[in-house]
Amino acid sequence: MNYNKLGKSELNVSQLSLGCMSLGTDKDKAKTIMDSALDKGINYLDTADLYDHGRNEEIVGEAIKHKRQDIILATKVGNHLKDDGTWFWDPSKAYIKQQVKNSLRRLQTDYIDLYQLHGGTIDDPIDETIEAFEDLVQEGIIRYYGISSIRPNVIREYVRKSNITSVMMQYSIFDRRPEEEVLDLLAENNINVVTRGTLAKGMLSGKASTKIATKAEDGYLDHSKTDLQHAVNKLGDLLTESQTLNGLAIAYVLANNPVSSVVAGASSIDQLNDNIHALSQQFSSEQLEKVKEIVRQNTYTQHR
Repeated sequence: MNYNKLGKSELNVSQLSLGCMSLGTDKDKAKTIMDSALDKGINYLDTADLYDHGRNEEIVGEAIKHKRQDIILATKVGNHLKDDGTWFWDPSKAYIKQQVKNSLRRLQTDYIDLYQLHGGTIDDPIDETIEAFEDLVQEGIIRYYGISSIRPNVIREYVRKSNITSVMMQYSIFDRRPEEEVLDLLAENNINVVTRGTLAKGMLSGKASTKIATKAEDGYLDHSKTDLQHAVNKLGDLLTESQTLNGLAIAYVLANNPVSSVVAGASSIDQLNDNIHALSQQFSSEQLEKVKEIVRQNTYTQHR
């Protein structure tokens, strides 16, 4: 396992991270997956207060409490959970400073390595939100903070006004939108990216054709169902016998500065092992460039 520094922080994160949302609510099964991930060199776990209404944080906290010092723990805030199970968006300073205490309790820890705003719009009280995160850093409750967003206008505001360490964003061969205007901006400001959706709902995996048939009836972003299947066929032609499509998908995003880590979920040990095997594969620069010829550059059309 290789590790990359996250922005200007002291955090060195594994190139493959474990997205905990898909672990489920069986705590023994989830602990087995997390233990296996850590044994294989993954040191970055990503959760959120919203996942299973806080239950995911509880399961993660229980699993890691005796090895907390070996883990870079990331969680998210901003979705205000109500007692009836619904939620509303709340990036206020008061809510963030209240909710971090609940996350700490559920996670059974006294600090969070990376606290992320779980979304955000340009109409948020951004200065107030930043002030909340800065206060928590000064208080030693969080080490660093970032945002989880695909909105260029929001990202630009945080780059300009805050000390974010990272941006978590959707980025894949089928979603190349970050390449157009976001990646260079972040690299210039020494802010790193952790990706989600890199396997595009499984459409960039060994089950690509099945996933396209079941999850892309109306296409995916600006790619039609036919486009997706044609691209998968052409991408397959690039691979050698020892390479896989999910390996290419992971290698492609990691090759782009400033991506530090791919956050991939796993609901089973087999899925975890598939992701780790994919990470271990080597691809030439020529193969990665060919990807750009096969799958067109798409662009953000909203949040300008």
